[in-house]
Amino acid sequence: MLYILDLLIISIVSYLFLTINFIYIAFFVAFWFLLSISFSFYRVYRFTKLIKIVSLLFKQIVLFSLAILSFLFLIKSPLGSGTILNFFLVVFFLLNFWRVSLFFLFRRYRAITGSNYKLVAIIGSGKSTKVLKDFFNNEPGYGYRFEGFFTDLKDKNRKGSINESFDYILNNNIDEVYCDLKELSNSEVKKFVDFCDINLKTLKFIPDNKGLFAKNLYINYYDITPVLSLREIPLEDPIKSGLKRLFDVTFALIIICFVLSWLIPILGLIIVLESKGPIFFQQNRPGIKEKGFLCYKFRSMSLNSRSEESATRNDARVTRVGKFIRRTSIDELPQFFNVLFGSMSVVGPRPHLWRQNEMYGTKISKYMVRHYVKPGITGLAQVRGYRGEIETRDDIVNRTKYDIFYIENWSILLDFNIIVRTIMNIFKGEDKAY
Repeated sequence: MLYILDLLIISIVSYLFLTINFIYIAFFVAFWFLLSISFSFYRVYRFTKLIKIVSLLFKQIVLFSLAILSFLFLIKSPLGSGTILNFFLVVFFLLNFWRVSLFFLFRRYRAITGSNYKLVAIIGSGKSTKVLKDFFNNEPGYGYRFEGFFTDLKDKNRKGSINESFDYILNNNIDEVYCDLKELSNSEVKKFVDFCDINLKTLKFIPDNKGLFAKNLYINYYDITPVLSLREIPLEDPIKSGLKRLFDVTFALIIICFVLSWLIPILGLIIVLESKGPIFFQQNRPGIKEKGFLCYKFRSMSLNSRSEESATRNDARVTRVGKFIRRTSIDELPQFFNVLFGSMSVVGPRPHLWRQNEMYGTKISKYMVRHYVKPGITGLAQVRGYRGEIETRDDIVNRTKYDIFYIENWSILLDFNIIVRTIMNIFKGEDKAY
């Protein structure tokens, strides 16, 4: 809603002050959109301070002004400097008024209704944790509900020990866990990292001076308390997520209309003539946040009772036509319906079997992080050679490594790169495509 209204304001003010040419207005809207994507001006969270919101908006309007001035210069616009100045002042006033109003509106809404909140628990008992607890309790407008803290120190207000916190977090559906690094050992920190990864809980740290982590951490301030986040996932940004969704729907519609519309009846007839059974194979698999969904494929095997077992080299279950469509990845094309319905993306971590989640969820470090985003028809791990049967531990370790790299470094250009490499691999042939 924020994004749409911003673009609507820019369009109307452009029409009133600058031009009635709708093509030019489309350019102005595109400038705003591209600037916001490139510089993450919409990266605003519930704990973001008002001054930060206004600062981001000011920076975007300055860059937007430079882009508009350059455009008007190139088209040799006859507009006077007074008209252009009035345009920017009106845009600045309206957008700031809208953003500030929305900021206070959401805070008021959360405080009055108690809605739109996240359940939080704190691990540790120190000065910083008590300040953070007071922030959660005294600022309901930010939308956090403090459920208690856990510590091994003597404290009459504690909910329990650190070890007891794990069961509490699961049983009470805690959304976010805040760990005081000053009280935890390195092994305890690792235990919380693994626990939150496996159970899809957001983990954040209240830092001390130990410098325990070599990797990049992301710091934000809740009032005056610094809080570190373990990772930032680009697709949690609604703008980037919306851009990816738009691409997914467009790409899926193209494949469905121009490929599957004629391929389904032809290939379906061949599949049915070779072996009895349905044209499509559907199987429940874990998706985003480990929610199950029905994954579609062209049936490439004869009917059997071992559908939860991955195909192996020279698998007797695979039919003759099945060997061809598996080798060329044609069997995966019905998953574009999954993409259209919203349960999958064109690019993302491949959806594994539930049995594989049980096997690797607690044994392979970071394995469950794969479920932070929608699964994909193709992925970075697949184009790097880690597709098909998992024959060794290195296969699943490397597949997980590439999946997490994709999740933490997503960009639309990376998606295009993976799609191009997937198409090249189809024509080139892959050793593990069986």
